[in-house]
Amino acid sequence: MNLISTVILIASALSLVLILVSFWLPQLNPDYEKLSPYECGFDPLGSARLPFSLRFFLIAILFLLFDLEIALLLPLPWGDQLSNPALTFMWATSVLALLTLGLIYEWLQGGLEWAE
Repeated sequence: MNLISTVILIASALSLVLILVSFWLPQLNPDYEKLSPYECGFDPLGSARLPFSLRFFLIAILFLLFDLEIALLLPLPWGDQLSNPALTFMWATSVLALLTLGLIYEWLQGGLEWAE
């Protein structure tokens, strides 16, 4: 067996074991106190499910994009050891330019303004 099929076999077996264990060990008696919303000891006055602001979602997506950008650009200093380092730096510059253009677009559209 080669390495890839071994990894696939181990991952499949582990997934199957975890799925079977989750079905064999269900929570038989759910504690209803733990399932109710906690509001500092008071009775809930309204629904615990409040609408989620779309601005938080937008900021979270922008954070994930720039976090991914950092993860992609961290190995860039080792790119000069490749056979064609100019191509590597060109691709990195194009990724940075694309993300910068996206940020400028969001800024101009008012997506980063917190107060309306």
